[in-house]
Amino acid sequence: MIEHAGHLPGLSAEEVAWRTLSFAAWGETAEVRVPELTEAQSVALASRVRENARGYLKTLPVTQIVATIDKAVARLLDRDGPWRRKAEAVLPVVTGYDRETVRLGLSGYLRTFRAPQLQRFLAEDFANPGLLDAFQPAMKGGFARAYGPELLVHIWAGNVPGLPLWSLISGLLVKAGNVGKVASAEPLLAGWFAQILSEIDPRLGECIAITWWKGGDATSEQVWLKQADTVIAYGGNAALAAIRERVPVSVRFLPHGHKIGFGVVSARALDTRKARPLARQCAHDVMRYEQQGCYSPQMVFAERGGQVSPREFAEQVSQELANFARKHPRRALSVAEAAGVAAWRNAEEMRGFDDAGRRILGDAADAWSVAYAETAETLAPSGLNRTLKVVAVDCLDAVVPLVAPFRAFLQSAAVAATPEELFRIAALLGDAGVTRISALGHMTAPEAGWHNDGRFNLLDLVTITEIEQSAELAAEGFAPYVD
Repeated sequence: MIEHAGHLPGLSAEEVAWRTLSFAAWGETAEVRVPELTEAQSVALASRVRENARGYLKTLPVTQIVATIDKAVARLLDRDGPWRRKAEAVLPVVTGYDRETVRLGLSGYLRTFRAPQLQRFLAEDFANPGLLDAFQPAMKGGFARAYGPELLVHIWAGNVPGLPLWSLISGLLVKAGNVGKVASAEPLLAGWFAQILSEIDPRLGECIAITWWKGGDATSEQVWLKQADTVIAYGGNAALAAIRERVPVSVRFLPHGHKIGFGVVSARALDTRKARPLARQCAHDVMRYEQQGCYSPQMVFAERGGQVSPREFAEQVSQELANFARKHPRRALSVAEAAGVAAWRNAEEMRGFDDAGRRILGDAADAWSVAYAETAETLAPSGLNRTLKVVAVDCLDAVVPLVAPFRAFLQSAAVAATPEELFRIAALLGDAGVTRISALGHMTAPEAGWHNDGRFNLLDLVTITEIEQSAELAAEGFAPYVD
């Protein structure tokens, strides 16, 4: 199968040079052709998107934008529709994830962007979303209005299908012209979404461009950075630091770097009735998209004193991972990924069965591994690709000093505890730098309107123009009805 990635309004396929990316998984192959634009084409495309957004997108009421996005998402959710059929056929081959994982993942994720959920996006950031359409009364007096950037550039990373939609849709809600750079590991869905929007509203499609350049290509990247008013970038911390150096000082830069997710399990949750379902939920978070998301758990801290011990809980998680491996086979690992898993296992096995009681559950040939530590250990990354460490702790409060030194890498934590324990430990984790707390089983499915890295999805993108009360009162003096 051959697919063309991207969405390039005003450019025909014949005008563009294309590079072919090859993929193979599950006994099938796919070729994806990604655009390689010249500097002149990039500058012209940026200008076109900016002008189209200024002349059309910025004139639309936000309710109309929400309705159009909702229609586009509905087409991707329709399993009998051509776009969804294509996604379910091609994405498993491109990403390597099994078909059922892709199917379930797409449905769950895309529902985040239906109209009711988009209203939550707006309500989370704006007490009055009308600020995006017109001047609205301000609490302090006067009036205020929110304006999105004229050109918002997204630099996406990773191979989890659909992740670019979060920032792209946020950009549309604030009425920005949007240009997205897709990742080589999953270059398709963002472009498909832009094409669907174009089918529904051709003029809106002219306000979006989806392109590609090779990661680390500073020359191509610099062309786009110079055109942008705001840049959102995802990736490793070193890559983000390099981008930051190239972003002009007048351009707003919003980076999203590497994070480590973890779980906290209370002794109250480890009883003979609740522990097994909890282990299944934990294993689901580990299995889903092979821990490639920044919110995936890599370590779980389990409190002693429950009917089920932390060691027994680790064994239950390993059993559930084995069950998932049969239902959702792990994707084939690259040489580097396989080496990472092997290195992590070797490091854990080197600890041996010492006084700390460390052990590895699962054979090296298994598509999953669980390490167990009887004594407290600080937060550390796993080998990813279904590798997890369970650490026993004496009390929930003991988790905080184990994670606090890594504040810059904290984001999502799952907590299984009583209501009283939840709010107490949440306050301590928040003080340590955690910005999202979910239930186990929900770590990889953030709620609509979730504040990624503790930031605002929409407010971070806008500038506010204010009409101060003094100007409003002064204008009254010049009104034609004044004597």
